Amino acid sequence: MPPTDRFLDIRRDPHSGELLARGGDSKAHSILQRAGFIAVVRLHETYHRAPVSLTQDAESRLATDAVARLRAAGYHVDCDAPFDTDARPARYPALGASVSHLAERLRQATDTDEAADVVTELTAPHDGILAGFDDILGALADFFDGLGNATDPHTARRLRYLADEYIRVIHSDLAHTRERLADRHAPHPGRRVCAEQVPDHEPERSAVCACPTPPRALPTPAPPPVGATRLRR
Repeated sequence: MPPTDRFLDIRRDPHSGELLARGGDSKAHSILQRAGFIAVVRLHETYHRAPVSLTQDAESRLATDAVARLRAAGYHVDCDAPFDTDARPARYPALGASVSHLAERLRQATDTDEAADVVTELTAPHDGILAGFDDILGALADFFDGLGNATDPHTARRLRYLADEYIRVIHSDLAHTRERLADRHAPHPGRRVCAEQVPDHEPERSAVCACPTPPRALPTPAPPPVGATRLRR
């Protein structure tokens, strides 16, 4: 039987009439939000609702699209009859997946040079990930500046504060870490390149890899930031 986090319900609440989606894991939640749902985070549950002020027809289209996307991704979705569909839209990698791929490269890195190459993708001043993130926050702040509500200028100032303070500190810390890695030129003592070859003295010729199981590392508390400036109060 599939794990319980592979099951979801998308239905109208019988009491309030709200369109709600319940169940699923973080990947399913990402699919729901890309379909247009809004996350509701409670103490013991995270579920999703339709945006406010949608017509009933618009909500039905949103729910039907979510059902199709989730089923295309292999989820088991129970839904109200109007939302049921045989459509299975094409799936494309999300932009975040290419960023997450950097974590896998770090897990496979065997020396400090390889690790430095990965961190460079985060800290490159012109086209690194953090530079792009800073640019997105600035563009979003500009968007709120011209949106028209009384609270929008405050939201714009808050976004610029996040970029100027938090992103700046993270970039400074990681850039310093990258420089230390790039200067070190050292192999990782717990990792090595696997040649997938059997030694001559190995009696079991059917074996394909002689690498020992890597040691299991115990979690350690994070060290204090390196090379970062203190936030202004």
